Amino acid sequence: MSAAAPDLLLTHGYFLEEDPKEKLIMKPYAPLGILYISAWLRRAGMAVEIFDSTFRKTSELEARLRQGPPSVVGFYANLMTRSNVVRLMGVAKEAGWRVVAGGPEPASYEDEYLAGGADVIVTGEGETTMEELVPVLGRHGADPERLARIAGISFRGADSKVVRTPERTKIADIDLIPWPDRESVDIRKYVDTWRQAHGTGSISIITARGCPYKCNWCSHGVYGFSHRRRSVRSVVDEVEFLMGEYRPDMLWIADDVFTIKPAWLFDYAAEMKRRGLRIPFECITRADRMNEEVARTLAELGCFRVWIGSESGSQRILDAMQRGVTVGEVREAIALARRYGIETGMFLMWGYEGEEVEDIEATVEHVKASNPDIFFTTISYPIKGTGYFERVAARVRSDVSWENGSDRDFQIQGRHSRRYYDFASRYLRREVELSRLLRDSRRGRKIFEIGRAFVSSKVARIGLAVTDYEVEA
Repeated sequence: MSAAAPDLLLTHGYFLEEDPKEKLIMKPYAPLGILYISAWLRRAGMAVEIFDSTFRKTSELEARLRQGPPSVVGFYANLMTRSNVVRLMGVAKEAGWRVVAGGPEPASYEDEYLAGGADVIVTGEGETTMEELVPVLGRHGADPERLARIAGISFRGADSKVVRTPERTKIADIDLIPWPDRESVDIRKYVDTWRQAHGTGSISIITARGCPYKCNWCSHGVYGFSHRRRSVRSVVDEVEFLMGEYRPDMLWIADDVFTIKPAWLFDYAAEMKRRGLRIPFECITRADRMNEEVARTLAELGCFRVWIGSESGSQRILDAMQRGVTVGEVREAIALARRYGIETGMFLMWGYEGEEVEDIEATVEHVKASNPDIFFTTISYPIKGTGYFERVAARVRSDVSWENGSDRDFQIQGRHSRRYYDFASRYLRREVELSRLLRDSRRGRKIFEIGRAFVSSKVARIGLAVTDYEVEA
């Protein structure tokens, strides 16, 4: 006798073991998005199955889809998992499943995801939409007349044209959402994987949804520009549970901006202290959301690292990005964190529209002056649905087919070549290395290292000049 079909099978298309780059990083976290949806639907009485692909193989998910019995399958998709999700949607469709795609990307590529096998795309927050959608798909399939009554989705109408229903109202009080359905996945394997790779087991948690800031390269595809915060009590209850149940060594607070409301942070710290709870964690902040009291409170809570999106050391470029912060604020935030013993990580972006070599030079000087503990560089890529994409759309192209690539593969005609930005990154790294060596009080014993860094910096700067003429065709 075959097993009964679930009302909904949820999965996400991230296969750690099949991704060489992710295996090198080895910092997986459980897929909180689908775990929240699962918890919401289970509470509503639905039978939900989760296929957590993180530690599985693509062939295993394909086998599960072909095994059936088919019902409704929901795929969480982002630009990193697009190719896997599109391929698996095709498998699901052939096996008779009704296919739903959601997450930050599908709403920006409705035609492509619908052509790739999706019956419905969920646009925005998923809990209440899926609660209404799953029973309709289960009983009536992708009936356009019935789907048209459901807010927050896209689908093909009777004439095969894409229909987008009105935006769904977001859940105002997110304390009404149950904690993520972590019991349906192997959280201990995540913790153990972290511990084996890094000596520290980590678990993720969110305290809020959304970001109200309007950086024009950042996607707001799921939550828009909303910001809704959980109550202090709800968050501390969950932290206390995670500490007791899974014994992590640290937390990753996965909010877009954890320090966005200092008053909430201070109340959270007071409640953690009242319960005698303290656990190391890292989080993301904005430079303008850091001050002396915030930094001190983060340190008291156990924050060991804050990540700051600096993006550029050129104020002209920051203003073009609509970042809403100054170079000076970034430097002050890093200095504040250092003063309280908190490490800092900095994100930087090359190649934003209008960037010149003077802006690259300014970024190099900015990082040298700030001296963050860690910094990462990337070449800016326009995500569809953002203001940045709209600005450069007429010049965007890709040598990779849509279903096998991502927005990271976009090239912008007339922009400098990737080789140029490779030299920019080398120049930055060598200049920072040289600056740190010269600051070191023991530099008298490091003449060779100083000389090597100096020469490497000059070679990279020459490379930058030599490749200045190279642009993307």
